[in-house]
Amino acid sequence: MAVYTLGIDVGTSACKVALFHVDGSVKAQAIRAYPVLYPAPGWAEQNPQDWWAGVCEAIQDVLATSGVKRSDIAAIGVDGQSWSAIAMDAGGSVLCNTPIWSDTRARAECDEIIRSVPADELFALCGNPIQPSYALPKILWYQNRMPEVYRKAAFFLQSNSFIVQRLTGAFTQDVSQGYGMYCFDMRQGMWDASMARRLGINPQHLPPLFACHEVVGHVNEEAARRTGLAQGTPVVAGGLDAACGTLGAGVIEAGQTQEQGGQAGGMSLCIDRFLADPKLILSYHVVPDRWLLQGGTTGGGGALKWLRETVCPELSFAQMSDLAATVPAGSEGVVFLPYMAGERSPIWNPNASGVFFGLGFTKTRAHLIRAVMEGVAYALRHNVETAGEAGATTGTLRAMGGSANSVVWTQIKADVTGRRIEVPASDTATTLGAAILAGVGVGVYSSFAQATASTVTVKRIHMPDAATMEIYHAGYSVYRELYEKLAPMMGERELQ
Repeated sequence: MAVYTLGIDVGTSACKVALFHVDGSVKAQAIRAYPVLYPAPGWAEQNPQDWWAGVCEAIQDVLATSGVKRSDIAAIGVDGQSWSAIAMDAGGSVLCNTPIWSDTRARAECDEIIRSVPADELFALCGNPIQPSYALPKILWYQNRMPEVYRKAAFFLQSNSFIVQRLTGAFTQDVSQGYGMYCFDMRQGMWDASMARRLGINPQHLPPLFACHEVVGHVNEEAARRTGLAQGTPVVAGGLDAACGTLGAGVIEAGQTQEQGGQAGGMSLCIDRFLADPKLILSYHVVPDRWLLQGGTTGGGGALKWLRETVCPELSFAQMSDLAATVPAGSEGVVFLPYMAGERSPIWNPNASGVFFGLGFTKTRAHLIRAVMEGVAYALRHNVETAGEAGATTGTLRAMGGSANSVVWTQIKADVTGRRIEVPASDTATTLGAAILAGVGVGVYSSFAQATASTVTVKRIHMPDAATMEIYHAGYSVYRELYEKLAPMMGERELQ
């Protein structure tokens, strides 16, 4: 009997479902899109029920097209976007839309947190800066602005744990998503109930924590009816999308680094000890006894998607990549700041905005396309350099996400960062990571090392070019100087 595992990815713009053979090959996959809502300045929210509807449809599609018997699916893993705050009552009803990772409405609540507990004490516990995009300030926002929702809530879940709840009925949270909660002990991997109370959070609202590969339940009758899955199929806790993508790219040992090219950008550096820096993001890896020092940016592949939708909707992403190749490195002086929804690490400015600099009548949309690619690469370099200043070393980068399909963009990132970049199966790294968690959890794989050795294959290698690196070194200096000079003006404007 063939053995398969199912990976579910709850992304920002769409959910992806992929069915994997034990060797990592994709038997079938499907995508379902859903909207992001922007009801007020600084707000970005989604309806979790849209996620569930999309997941159900995508699973049905995968089962129908794969020809695989549902009884041959050994287990299911779910990954999801970070920093949700899904308010759910004890019966499993969603009480309101959830703010997502790019939402910055909870600024006043961050001030409230600092008044309650000194920032350095919180940082020592959770290893992360106090920012409105994180999950706990959003829960306090419910408490202050939607008290009826807060009163009715039994638990506040993350995106992957919401899908796990829909599949199994269990309220859970995996350790890799704990970093969005300032009452999470980043060294011990557990809730600090005393800190939760000091921050004004009832510890009973915090779901029980599980290792990411731990089986937390089984597909129940209702989920089996909605999805077509076999009732009783094991479901593991799952994890953060960036962490699952890191696993799916084969990054499991200290010093290995994943470069993220999805809707958001950034990097995830695997480390084997607690190492926090206030300019970066620290989370547990989905692999036990490992952490991820992350640089997360708002302007990854989403910046190019925005440019396509607004400037060249008739072009495919492959055609845009071809156009970018017609422009020399440095985009002939056009520089792009990719701060399309404020910016996360390492500048942490919710008021930061996107900027094109150096435009003129001789510039074309090809210049804009390449400048966007270069700006995203500059943001990656900024995070890589910040990690180095924190004492963490990045060597070869493993690229994942849709952006890695562009040979031009991946080479730009290699030249800007001065790093060798390896590209495995970029489109499926995140769902593969979720599926690997499922496989390890039920014994399909004996270890994470055996799992990645069996499933992850490098398809392309990009080496940095010395001459182009010099051009980008100058461009990077302009990129950094632009933000430093424009930041005061950004701080004065109203966030749109």
